[in-house]
Amino acid sequence: MAKSTVETVTITRLGHLGDGIAETETGTVFVPFTLPGERVEIERTGDRGRPLKILETSPARTAPTCRHFGACGGCALQHMKPEAYLAWKREQLRVPLAQRGVEAPVAPVVPVSTGSRRRAVFAARRVGKQAVFGYHARHSHRIVAIEECPILRPEIANVLPGLAKLAGPLTPFKGEIRIGVTATDTGLDVAFEGPRPRPPALAPLAAPLLQQLGIARLSIAGEPVMTFAEPTVTVDGMQIALPPLAFLQAAASAETVMGRLVGDAVAGAGRIADLYAGIGTFALRLARQVRVLAVEGDGPALTALAEAARRARGVKPMETLKRDLARMPMSAGELSAFDAVVFDPPRAGADAQAREIAAANVAKVVAVSCNPATLARDLKTLVDGGYRVDRITPVDQFLYSPHIEAVAELSRDT
Repeated sequence: MAKSTVETVTITRLGHLGDGIAETETGTVFVPFTLPGERVEIERTGDRGRPLKILETSPARTAPTCRHFGACGGCALQHMKPEAYLAWKREQLRVPLAQRGVEAPVAPVVPVSTGSRRRAVFAARRVGKQAVFGYHARHSHRIVAIEECPILRPEIANVLPGLAKLAGPLTPFKGEIRIGVTATDTGLDVAFEGPRPRPPALAPLAAPLLQQLGIARLSIAGEPVMTFAEPTVTVDGMQIALPPLAFLQAAASAETVMGRLVGDAVAGAGRIADLYAGIGTFALRLARQVRVLAVEGDGPALTALAEAARRARGVKPMETLKRDLARMPMSAGELSAFDAVVFDPPRAGADAQAREIAAANVAKVVAVSCNPATLARDLKTLVDGGYRVDRITPVDQFLYSPHIEAVAELSRDT
């Protein structure tokens, strides 16, 4: 085990995960929950420092809003004043673009409010005879039990003790489970993943407890085991039946902003391909005005999208295509039949697909991403293929975390 020492360091900058960075004679040290310009007494182990005392405080520091901040690893930046925080978030996008040599105007960050996050993933593990429910500590497998979370929508935040009670009998004796919770129009969609709980564990979970917590559906390993109401979400007035574990943008307000940005960017297009379409975050909105091909590899998500489009009024006929775009991207020839392409890939980005888009004769492209590094890589591919980046808008739907969403608008002369 590495030996710990007590040292005093000066924080010079923030790393991409939000940790303060200090340069010392014995190397770089990362200190969470600190800010540039601060002198901090730390307990150091290797290149990690645990802050013991802030000796000189940054003017950008503010009081955190949550009692668990500093123990829970869910938030990294509650201690930073809004103006400095949003400026740092913008840099998280600007820096990787510059490193890739992509010249692009980056707009100010669009913020979200506290209490707006509609989905969260918790963890639970047995410690002795008790099950601990909460978030992981920073850089640790240890679970911090939580009683509040100011970033979550009230439907989730107000029932955290009840969710912990629910997790208790479903937590196996060995291993850790993940509990995904999504606030939907009809109630909470709760999904347990990981080591399967003992079959008798469901017996104590009487329906009144689940209804008291506002749970619409309880799923285990992707299979619904109790459903009181079909979980639905609304996109531009259209209802979507949410499959278990389906991807959903973290904040509805951020989704609305991104939908508007995407729609404005492709205005005037006659036919649009929406790649990695998911449940239809963008495809359904676009179909109000134009014919859309929605391509998605997740079968249940694509089925939910197709059914929502079929039921909706005032939308153009929509085509859907099930396809794993990482393994079999849409070819340049296929894409050249469209006036615009929208793509919103997972964090790994769309390396192969971006190369095909770059070779296609498509006038407008919109890239949506939650990973600045892979976004910068994919944009570089498109720029090298003849596109120009007209604007990038960061959207801070991952409040107080080091992550940032972005919508990039590109065009080319065809």
